[in-house]
Amino acid sequence: MSGASRLNIPNLLTLLRILAIPVVVFILLPGEDGLISPKSSVAAFLIFVAASVTDLFDGYIARRYQLITDLGKLLDPLADKLLVCAAMIMLIPNWRVPAWMAVIVVAREIGVTALRGIASTEGVVIAASRLGKWKTVLLNIGVAMLILHIPVFGLPVHQMGIGFLAAGLVLTTWSGLDYFFRFVGEIFKR
Repeated sequence: MSGASRLNIPNLLTLLRILAIPVVVFILLPGEDGLISPKSSVAAFLIFVAASVTDLFDGYIARRYQLITDLGKLLDPLADKLLVCAAMIMLIPNWRVPAWMAVIVVAREIGVTALRGIASTEGVVIAASRLGKWKTVLLNIGVAMLILHIPVFGLPVHQMGIGFLAAGLVLTTWSGLDYFFRFVGEIFKR
């Protein structure tokens, strides 16, 4: 596959998501008072949501127009993990995300990525499960709300974000275990 065909629209959307990560991180840097300003919260929220939405389009376009590439298979899940983990880590110092929640998510993502790498060296592909996809949706919604943090139309955005994040953590743990057991089953049946 040529370099030009690797840089198709789905892969460009994934690269945009990756490029959004340092922007979100920079915007979420605390000010001199140690806090994230409301303007920064709104700006980071908008960029995070826009980046998260590209995940819906890149996968749809890749499947619909048969533009699936090995590069996309590698970068797409990596971009999702990096975006969510980076944002969660940046929210820890302001008490928007409990550190233990971030540790669980980061550990699961590193573990699944490592297992995926080991499986690929063995010629085994373990497809993402629905659990993993729902996990991503819940974490993205929760993290977006926690980035925004401020009440909107009287809704307790922070508390709602923690609720979505907690539900996402349940699926994070469940899908991580599911992936591990599918990995063990695939590797040992060879």
